[in-house]
Amino acid sequence: MSEATEAAVKIVVCVKHVPDATADRGFEPDGTTDRESVDSLLSELDEYAVEQALRIVESGVDAEITYLTVGPDEAKSALRKALAMGGDRAVHVSDEGIAGTDALGTSLILARAVERLGFDLVLTGMAATDSTMGVVPAMLAERLDVPGITYLDELQVEAGSGTVTGRREAESATERISASVPAVVSVTDRTGEARYPSFKGIMSAKKKPLDTLGLTDLGIDPARVGLAAARSAVDSAAKRPPRVKGEVLPDEGDGGVVLAAFLASRKFI
Repeated sequence: MSEATEAAVKIVVCVKHVPDATADRGFEPDGTTDRESVDSLLSELDEYAVEQALRIVESGVDAEITYLTVGPDEAKSALRKALAMGGDRAVHVSDEGIAGTDALGTSLILARAVERLGFDLVLTGMAATDSTMGVVPAMLAERLDVPGITYLDELQVEAGSGTVTGRREAESATERISASVPAVVSVTDRTGEARYPSFKGIMSAKKKPLDTLGLTDLGIDPARVGLAAARSAVDSAAKRPPRVKGEVLPDEGDGGVVLAAFLASRKFI
């Protein structure tokens, strides 16, 4: 893998700090996600990418793991969570001009940061739990001009092989996929349960390097990112209507008939 025989494989894991998916989330007046009224954390789906990076190292591959995120100052907590699980260092891209950036702009920022770090393998989750678009990994591969393999349920990287292989479950078939590195790979929540940070891991994470970069460091014109440059936007949003009380059907020995009539009246059968 690009110098893998002479140096450690460089793995960059892209993670995101997102509003808690179990909280009552909403939007700001400008259509951006409300990140102030709810707690935020490391995206659950990104934890599977972290886990796969750690398993690659545990399989015997000599690798250095760097976690990368884009977001406000609070996003550092997502990096610390990842570092507590394992890995070597983290990089936080933070800049006032980033607020409101869409997927296209995010892929640009990530690509510039990954190029600056140097990489053999970029790992991501299948999607972020706040937007669930799942398009950034493919965009990132395109910007880096490297192979992109998405939605893998199984991942293997063999030391010195120069390839990454995996399995994707499609609707009508199981696909075995391989690509030469450098490459971008996204993994699903079926790759294996992510580990919990140990107390030792949490303490050691505080001592691991965490660097911060801005748009200037990455050579990005602020006009290319941010809300004003976004190619996609939320036109409108409304709260989910409250749940209504269910209807209880009486059963006086003819429950089946009553249920069938109820379903038929609503054209379910």
